[in-house]
Amino acid sequence: MIKVLIVDDSALVRQVLTRILEEAPDIQVVGAARDPFEAREKIKQLNPDVLTLDVEMPRMDGVTFLSNLMRLRPMPVVMVSTLTEKGADVTFRALELGAVDFVTKPRIDVQAGLSAYTDELLEKVRAAALAKVSAIDLGTAKQVVGSDVSAGGGSTARGGALNLKTTDTVIGIGSSTGGTEAVKALLSRLPPDTPGIVISQHIPVAFSRPFAARVNKESALVVSEASDGQQILPGHAYIAPGDRHLRVERNGARYLCRLDDGEPVNRHKPSVEVMCLSLARNVGKNAVGIMLTGMGADGADAMGEMQAAGAPIIAQDERSSVVWGMPGAVVKRGFADHVVSLDKMAEHLLDVLKTRA
Repeated sequence: MIKVLIVDDSALVRQVLTRILEEAPDIQVVGAARDPFEAREKIKQLNPDVLTLDVEMPRMDGVTFLSNLMRLRPMPVVMVSTLTEKGADVTFRALELGAVDFVTKPRIDVQAGLSAYTDELLEKVRAAALAKVSAIDLGTAKQVVGSDVSAGGGSTARGGALNLKTTDTVIGIGSSTGGTEAVKALLSRLPPDTPGIVISQHIPVAFSRPFAARVNKESALVVSEASDGQQILPGHAYIAPGDRHLRVERNGARYLCRLDDGEPVNRHKPSVEVMCLSLARNVGKNAVGIMLTGMGADGADAMGEMQAAGAPIIAQDERSSVVWGMPGAVVKRGFADHVVSLDKMAEHLLDVLKTRA
């Protein structure tokens, strides 16, 4: 059984979350707390496996409590956030501090809205129970890219172009649970002349644009939310909107982003499977596939098609993944040409690109 403690100042939200979670045969809600002070005592008493934590609470906000928790008593946390720009910014800060994932709660009709998220909530609590969580150093919880080469990492920050031949190369990155931080870590270590990158991260639509803006601040690349018909250029990264599939289309000598409002694939929109199939069919051997941390297996089969088309595939290793579901599926199916830790991913990608230049 996965023991869960719910922390939320709303009695209604506590009640709804308890009802949803206790319907699952493998989850037990061992308690609920109205604020971080009450939560602190209940964590000691009940020793939960997973915490669901509200962002906005009286007396102490969720992020302040999370920073203390991850420093003193690290444990898996799923944030419960509002679907607002402010909510997105605070949630991303929580992920920087070590939260495993987040679910969003509606601003109106909370009971009906949260009930609609039943499958997502259960999946994320189960993923959190399996996630690797460790104590954080608040001094390094948020690192902004400077102008120096990272020591020993071979990665380059702003202004440090490697003069790579970028023509016809497109890099595709898939990620889910733990992926917002993994994508940021990878892109922050890449030089400004890196070939164009397309990214499908499982994320709500209200969060994809703030996510792109947040990564853009810490990367030498120009990072933005993808728009339909946008040309894929070197030095740019394009993140799929949270409610659209992102495909890559060839138009003469150019590659374009195409947004698709089709049905979810593997229960996701954007789906890594959709993006990687388009890379296999339209970019072929000139593509590079990267699978980062995430729950499930979305995109694994499509990365197999990319590999069959001649594209090298890089998967994040189990040790550095928050959840080794998506990259693990790629590895277990024999589709990974390289299995690399996140801290070496940028360096390894640049080596792969150099051999293809």
